[in-house]
Amino acid sequence: MRVHKLVVLLAVAAFLSACTGQSAEEQIYEHLEKAVTLEDAFREQQQPMVDLETEEQQLYEEIINLNMDQFDEIQEKSKQAASIVEKRREKLELEKESIDTAKEEFDKIEPLIEDLDEENAEAKEKAEQLVETMDARNDSYQNLYKAYDEALTLDAKLYEMMQNEDLTEEQLQEQIDKVNQKYNEVIEHNETFNKHTEEYNTLKKELYEAMELDVTYEEQAESSTSEE
Repeated sequence: MRVHKLVVLLAVAAFLSACTGQSAEEQIYEHLEKAVTLEDAFREQQQPMVDLETEEQQLYEEIINLNMDQFDEIQEKSKQAASIVEKRREKLELEKESIDTAKEEFDKIEPLIEDLDEENAEAKEKAEQLVETMDARNDSYQNLYKAYDEALTLDAKLYEMMQNEDLTEEQLQEQIDKVNQKYNEVIEHNETFNKHTEEYNTLKKELYEAMELDVTYEEQAESSTSEE
């Protein structure tokens, strides 16, 4: 089953101000859109993770269809699957680094909110709501990352156990149950992440409208991370 992640929309603004210095609105816009760009690496990890998960799933199915007379083959395929788990973990770390860096850029708008035009209370309110929503989105991603990382650890343990000739069916099933339970947590955190991302995208549009920015939006393809 594949876990889908919504991405933040990229906006392009046409600034009509003739001022020599940047307004608070323009600075906020630039930080927000740079944050979107910094999530590019997050998006770039998605298809490779899907491909790795598919390769691992194929190996897993091959392993469980082998019998103990083919234990050497079970060991070899289990080692290959464990190696793929570590490659998935590497992609996950790159994804997290991208999200964290983008959040640091986003946080630069907070001191600018107070500089918004005093007459534009709506823009200030939308900006404050955007900060709250991004904080919630980031928290949900951190929970998603933690659960996914723990799931990978359980996957690795499963393949390690499969290399033990004395492994019992009961022990194997117990570990598989742990893996499945953890991926259920991943799905739950992912749904929360998606919800906050949708809210963020909507609020960002509303903020740009309140700040009277002339923007167009570039469609970003939906990304996905997979799990067994």
